[in-house]
Amino acid sequence: MAEAVVQFVVEKLANLMANELKHLGGVGGKVQMMQKELIRIQSCLKDADTKHKGDARVQNWLNELRDVAYRIEDATDTFLVEVEDRRVKHLNKINKMFHKTIKVKTLHKLGTDLDNIQNELDRISKSRDDYGIVAVQDIVGEETILPFRRETYQEVDDTDVVGMETDKKNILQLMLPEKTPRRAVITIVGPGGLGKTTLAHIVYRSAKEKFEYHIMLSISQQYSLIDLVTKMLLKLGKSIPENQGLGDLISTLKSFLNDRRYLIVLDDVWKEDLWIQLKDILPDVNNGSRVLMTSRNLDVAKSTDSQIPPYELYFLDSKKSLDLLLKKALPNQKPDKECPSNLLELANQLSKKCKGLPLALIVLGGVLLKKRGDYLEWERVLRTFDWNSDCKSCMDVLAMSYQDMPYYLKACFMYLAFFPEDYEISATDLIRMWIAEGFIPCKETTTKEEMAERYLDELFERSMIQVSRRSTYGLIKSFTVHDLLRDLAIHEARQQNFLTVFAQASDVNQPNREIRRASLQYHVQPQQKNPQFMEYLGSNTRSLLLFGLGYFTVTQMPKFSNFRLLKVLHLVDVNNDGGDHLAKEFEKLIHLKYLRFRRCHINSSSFSVHRMKTLETLDFRKTKIENPNLSWTSSTLRHVRCDQYNLELANSTVDLRNLQTLKWVSIRRSLDTKLILLNNLRKLGVCVYEDWAGMTNLLGKMPSLVSLAIKRCKFSMDIPMEIVYPKALPNYQNLRSLYLHGPWVERPETATTNASLFPPRLIKLTLCWCDFRQNPMPELGKLKNLKKLSLQHVMEIHSKVSAICSKGFPVLQYLEVHDSRLGDLVVEKGVMPMLTYLQIYPSVKLQLPPELQHVTVQES
Repeated sequence: MAEAVVQFVVEKLANLMANELKHLGGVGGKVQMMQKELIRIQSCLKDADTKHKGDARVQNWLNELRDVAYRIEDATDTFLVEVEDRRVKHLNKINKMFHKTIKVKTLHKLGTDLDNIQNELDRISKSRDDYGIVAVQDIVGEETILPFRRETYQEVDDTDVVGMETDKKNILQLMLPEKTPRRAVITIVGPGGLGKTTLAHIVYRSAKEKFEYHIMLSISQQYSLIDLVTKMLLKLGKSIPENQGLGDLISTLKSFLNDRRYLIVLDDVWKEDLWIQLKDILPDVNNGSRVLMTSRNLDVAKSTDSQIPPYELYFLDSKKSLDLLLKKALPNQKPDKECPSNLLELANQLSKKCKGLPLALIVLGGVLLKKRGDYLEWERVLRTFDWNSDCKSCMDVLAMSYQDMPYYLKACFMYLAFFPEDYEISATDLIRMWIAEGFIPCKETTTKEEMAERYLDELFERSMIQVSRRSTYGLIKSFTVHDLLRDLAIHEARQQNFLTVFAQASDVNQPNREIRRASLQYHVQPQQKNPQFMEYLGSNTRSLLLFGLGYFTVTQMPKFSNFRLLKVLHLVDVNNDGGDHLAKEFEKLIHLKYLRFRRCHINSSSFSVHRMKTLETLDFRKTKIENPNLSWTSSTLRHVRCDQYNLELANSTVDLRNLQTLKWVSIRRSLDTKLILLNNLRKLGVCVYEDWAGMTNLLGKMPSLVSLAIKRCKFSMDIPMEIVYPKALPNYQNLRSLYLHGPWVERPETATTNASLFPPRLIKLTLCWCDFRQNPMPELGKLKNLKKLSLQHVMEIHSKVSAICSKGFPVLQYLEVHDSRLGDLVVEKGVMPMLTYLQIYPSVKLQLPPELQHVTVQES
């Protein structure tokens, strides 16, 4: 990790020299000298990293180097903060001379700090010879990044699993309703990493069609019954009124499941109490309902169903272990038959070291995959593999996978420790945090967001994350981290003083040094005015994520003015009961780059981000903010997201040339589009009250736009056809996603009958509250790239039957028809050959051809 920290600081010093040279004066030479020394030390870090294991002296040398790098980062960041502070406070001519005096003092302090750090750096550099650490010339080479994957992700099926065929068959037999009419509980038990979750998923996919309702939930160690019951109801499609207590929720769940055959999968159960609480909630009416659980604890399994013994998983034998390893390491070759004999022998030895643990085999296979069948690289992996059979766990394999990462991925992986156990992490949120932290380099031909997507994709390829959902474009949308891998991230982050996790109240006793990044993941009691973890936060804290399971009040929040270097602030469940106090505290975070609220209520007469001159992301979805005040002239702002439509596009100069996302924003008055610069905008969500002409002109000035959502907010107005008709907006051809809410006027007379009504490259299309005067399906079927189509509250006026054309929708995978009056939908032969999922409202009658009878159909 020292390698990653040093590289990060080298890049920061280079940026400092490039952007702030005029402010550095005579200190610039010291910065340059320090940068050169760090580059020299970099060439030794790979050798040191391979020698530190088992050598306490080398490990100490790396720790000292890392701490010095942190000191450099702190000194330079503090200097930049003070320069900006003085610039803001002393802009008028009267204070100009005073500002110069302050600048001299600031430079003198920076110079003194750098002198002290340089002396320490020189000592560390000279001491490397004492430890036998030599330079490795390839340390600063080209970054190796997996090709950017934009293909649609294919779900892992049974053929990707090794050694579970018999287990699957046995459990499916227990799941048969005819075998045991009573509600039965089957529990899969075994150590972590043995494949319990994988087996549960396989069984669930195979058995769910036999049950009227089926859901699968992951249970964290710190679960609460009210959260669990709430999740069950939501997964079952039930809406939950506000302010319902546990008793009401339980009654709703029991009433809904009563007389219905259900399958509920509870994955990773830690405590016996869970089933004690659930057994009287889940109905048992002798209709063949089933509960499938997985647990690491045999006592949990024994406490569930006295008539069905725990189903224990066992380690894979040597042949199955080898098959699984080779399947992951050489995915395009058949195990044993196509694997070269020299690699096969190494694979045999490597698979034996994993001792039949599937997770270890999968992770090790991910390491070997990166070696691309190179014998010497495989042999090096075997040689450096250091397990003590009775004393080491799977963490050794996981740590090995971590050590094999390039420096730029290590910080990104440790950052995953920020999120609670079993948390479904938003790829978008994480990527924007990485960018705010400075982990993502700037490339001429690639945006930072695209580069970060490559990093995330590489973590997936290395089997370090588990993808939950992918977008219509095939990109990772959300993912989870296996418990063992999350433990590894927490361990490494703590060892490197990179990040500190407060997962429970007792964790507040762990820190012994100032915290650079902190994540609070446990419930803070309402009466606790000053949570103890805040004592460890200081002026060098860079990032703060608060995942309160209850509500933080303003009296429990830290004083943000103390965090001068804070870049990332992510708040969940914050209830501001102090009027403008919290909003004023936010205004002091002038160097913040990422500000995210979720389920918060900022009760303030004015919330402003005008002073946040470096802000890149402002996201307050699912949050109520009174009178948000956004700076419409910012060179740094990249993403603005909110759920409400109270963010109004200013009718004045708008210069957001680097903005990529703006969703949602209102247009309530006529716009002078000559004053608006949004030329890099890629995603726009807008609620239009009037001035459709101005809206059309504005869209014509967005050459980078790929996603557009438009909502008509004035019922007396229709959406003009120029908004969707591609010939009216030549630079609109590259649109990939379109959401239209509201009816539109007639199609222009200039349109030819063969031209598609919509932008031709659409991949995702959602139409809501739209009225068609004729069958829309022939037009929609012409969209050759359309993969997802959603029709919500759509009406066709003059037709009783909507016959889909015989050659339409060549790549459509997902079709949703919700509460729409389109008559009967008749899907003819040859239409929608790629369709895999269909969600349809009960009032719509559907006819599918024989070749689409396999499609999953869900009634809304």
